Amino acid sequence: MKCPFCGSIEDKVIDSRAGKDGDVIRRRRECLKCSQRFTSYERVEDPLPMVIKKDGSREFFDSHKIITGLKKACEKRPIPITRLEETEKHIEKKLIGLGVKEINSSWIGEEIMSSLKELDKVAYVRFASVYRQFKDISDLMEEVKALFDLKDAGKH
Repeated sequence: MKCPFCGSIEDKVIDSRAGKDGDVIRRRRECLKCSQRFTSYERVEDPLPMVIKKDGSREFFDSHKIITGLKKACEKRPIPITRLEETEKHIEKKLIGLGVKEINSSWIGEEIMSSLKELDKVAYVRFASVYRQFKDISDLMEEVKALFDLKDAGKH
């Protein structure tokens, strides 16, 4: 590990601890050249698939895009950021669990919509209106009506 103070690659590990979720190891290190201490983090690199976009192009999976979409949909809604982060992590873990090398962006979009439908109906409609590219107000009304039909079906 390269010392951030002097650039030396000679150090010793003073302390190692697992992170709170057990998916990270925190290591305290001491540089053998300048004696400065610093912290490093070690984690397993998850094998995330390539995302196939609507136009057929491919790009690396980017969890930041999911968080950004969730934040936009939930703007001015009473939803803590920790819930959005949990939602993103849940989608990412589900994606990794599929064990595929490529995934259509539509799968990710549907997972986001499914999560938002459970989390907040207003945020769901906001996201759906952009994701599904509603052409007019009648498309939006149909989506809202479907939400009410689901709610009413749950009462019986």
